[in-house]
Amino acid sequence: MVIDSRVFIGITIILIISGSLLVSGQGTCQGDIQGLMKECAVYVQRPGPKINPSAACCGVVKRSDIGCACSRITASVQKIIDMDKVVHVTAFCGKPLAHGSKCGSYVVP
Repeated sequence: MVIDSRVFIGITIILIISGSLLVSGQGTCQGDIQGLMKECAVYVQRPGPKINPSAACCGVVKRSDIGCACSRITASVQKIIDMDKVVHVTAFCGKPLAHGSKCGSYVVP
């Protein structure tokens, strides 16, 4: 059985983030973390070009607490996603990350 690489990456990110949420004991973030991974993973994955996200991705971004999600991004997740693309997606969707804020260990320029 062949699995589309986007599906594999999305599932991997969901498992990593879900695991970090459970281990941290800090609860969950407001919004749809699984939806973010399902709809937006293809726009933030390594490698590949920076492209504008879909309306479905933006819909999930707008309903989510991106700052909270950023606070739970681990080094393992950062190996899979491109943080510059995360900044692009959130800005394109109308929820830009503040300059100087942290998303994982990445500092937003």
